[in-house]
Amino acid sequence: MRVVMIGTGYVGLVSGACFADFGHQVTCIDKDASKIEALQQGRIPIFEPGLDVLVEANARAGRLFFDTDPRQSVSQADVVFIAVGTPARRGDGHADLSYVYAAAEELAGLIDDYTVIVTKSTVPVGTGDEVEAIIRKHRPDANFDVASNPEFLREGAAISDFKHPDRIVVGAQSDAAIASLRELYRPLYLNETPMVVTDRRTAELIKYAANAFLAVKIGFINEISDLCDAVGANVQQVARGIGLDNRIGSKFLHAGPGYGGSCFPKDTLALTKTANDAGTPVTIVNTVVESNARRKQAMVERIVAGAGGSVAGKTIAVLGLTFKPNTDDMRDAPSLVIVPGLQKLGATIRAFDPEGMEEAAKLLSGVDFRKGAFDCIDGADIAVILTEWDQFRALDLDRVATALNDKVLIDLRNIYPLEEVAQSALRYFSIGRPYDNG
Repeated sequence: MRVVMIGTGYVGLVSGACFADFGHQVTCIDKDASKIEALQQGRIPIFEPGLDVLVEANARAGRLFFDTDPRQSVSQADVVFIAVGTPARRGDGHADLSYVYAAAEELAGLIDDYTVIVTKSTVPVGTGDEVEAIIRKHRPDANFDVASNPEFLREGAAISDFKHPDRIVVGAQSDAAIASLRELYRPLYLNETPMVVTDRRTAELIKYAANAFLAVKIGFINEISDLCDAVGANVQQVARGIGLDNRIGSKFLHAGPGYGGSCFPKDTLALTKTANDAGTPVTIVNTVVESNARRKQAMVERIVAGAGGSVAGKTIAVLGLTFKPNTDDMRDAPSLVIVPGLQKLGATIRAFDPEGMEEAAKLLSGVDFRKGAFDCIDGADIAVILTEWDQFRALDLDRVATALNDKVLIDLRNIYPLEEVAQSALRYFSIGRPYDNG
């Protein structure tokens, strides 16, 4: 099939490359000429494991193209995806749909034969109706359908998620649109991937509901970890004990410094705004949004406590800055609250992240960015693990203890077994796990 992807951000680029790998002919469109030029030369603007190889292979095979001009590719397309950004609007938290609507207006003048216009961007309920109305206003004679096909990609595992998804959600009003999307995803037939076919509004809500539910799980286990600290229980064992219940599941039950990234913060906020406007507040999600904001600030207090009550004059080695490993995404990362919070209390911050320092440097000031974990740790007073990158999981703890003046390691991701830490000279602090520091 001939596919056009409007937008070469995280979702558009990953989806476009994967559709091309399925054998479709895909053209990715972006107004940013420098980004398109870089992609044409094989330079990937984001870090996602395996994406560079996938893009290069399909471009070389003549299935994946990049362009700033959508006219020819859209006029010949069977399916056009809108995969532009929908950031939270400043002031009210609603999703900013200006890019989606601008894409719809442009597409109205370009579609020719029957075309399925698909919103891949995360959008509030009713956006597909508005997209259809915009196109119909400009082109009342056009032969098209508008469908919703939300993405469920985890940063750091996006290619695997696209090719081996739990489900495909399609929201469409016509048999022709459904048939086109079934054909597009036909390569997943051998995986027996379930396809959930609904109306558009239901599909749009499924995306928000899924992300909100996962955010609730994170918020829940974070609050349980605080309770574990108070009563001397172990949050990892609690999570395992409840996660083995098939009704609950083990995923997203990992205590930490709060969620961040491109989806959960803006999507939970957008859902609460939509629900409030509809007169049906989602109070559970409201609470999680507030709890997550408090959580990040509480981690500053936890680090201060681990440092003995003050970080003034201390040099703190921060390991990991991105909101999760295997990405360079700094959007709403806990580090954006924790690092400035420590600086305000008089700490000097060194930091190392395997992929995120270029982006972090745009958002954090006064940070001494280092070239490696031990370059960061050597001579610091305390170390803090903020992101659970694999290379931080097997540090020589004896060397860490020797390198740190105060021999304090604060692990906000619980990546070290307590019995392993007990054999070192470190004073070790984690989340929701009882440990005697002697």
